[in-house]
Amino acid sequence: MKPFSYTRAATATEAIETHASHPESQFIGGGTNLVDLMKMGVERPAHLIDISRLPLSTITELDAGIRIGAMVSNSDAAAHPLIRTRYPVLSQALLSGASQQLRNMATMGGNLLQRTRCYYFYNPTYRECNKRDPGSGCGAIHGVNRIHAILGASEHCIATHPSDMCVALAALNATVQVSGPHGSRAIPFEDFHRLPGATPQLDTNLHPGELITSIDLPAPLAGFRSHYLKVRDRNSYAFALVSVAAVMELSADRTVKSVRIALGGVAHKPWRARQAENLLVGHPLEPARLRAAADKELAAAKPHQDNAFKIELAKRAIVRAVTIAAA
Repeated sequence: MKPFSYTRAATATEAIETHASHPESQFIGGGTNLVDLMKMGVERPAHLIDISRLPLSTITELDAGIRIGAMVSNSDAAAHPLIRTRYPVLSQALLSGASQQLRNMATMGGNLLQRTRCYYFYNPTYRECNKRDPGSGCGAIHGVNRIHAILGASEHCIATHPSDMCVALAALNATVQVSGPHGSRAIPFEDFHRLPGATPQLDTNLHPGELITSIDLPAPLAGFRSHYLKVRDRNSYAFALVSVAAVMELSADRTVKSVRIALGGVAHKPWRARQAENLLVGHPLEPARLRAAADKELAAAKPHQDNAFKIELAKRAIVRAVTIAAA
């Protein structure tokens, strides 16, 4: 691990100003992802700014939804009455991630910033990785790629986003509130993470020095139904091969009034299934149409030698998640 200096910030303003005066610094909250990356030599900050004491650890009601502070732990968020009753899909997603010990330490803001998952990225002995060393190539494309992306990838990177929480937030139309050297701004969740394109080293659209302060959730739809489904190699402490968050509203005759579907484990960011959604809205929820919607969403999938199974798995996961939500 590279030697680093350390300070603890008392306010968000102090954290942002400290970052501006230390160009090679990073914020650290729970540290459940960053510390691992530092130990392996993937992340090499010269300075750490501890934000764990910032007053960002509350969940409050807004006029149209709730605000979750960036320093709220994953465990506290999953157990909070407002989230369990109004946004159960988020609670389900949080509880399916990592282990209880990690959820006790991991923060909501930190979960947003998990680095994408790839054997080649996490092991610096593999020289080919455009995320670590832009221009060096992507070892996964012609290597072991069972867990890798089938949607939205590029010739530069086929890594997948690891978060369960973020898949649920994508389906809930969340907004990320950030503050930085040039003020505060709100980022729609769909615009927060990036597809790899030619710059896979950039996972998010945060500007340098910006600090996540909260996550806002809109008021839930009247009578909405939801479900989070995670398919993985083992029942706990494993990343998703494919996951689906489904949030929907049905009329009395089971016509789909609205639906939001997000996929995990298939792309560099939580993947919003817009094509499937468009095919379902305004029609009765019937098995044939649901399968057709899943087929249409995965029509553009591009598998690699080890992960072609994900296409059919993702289709079946969409059908199952939406069916359970509707029930």
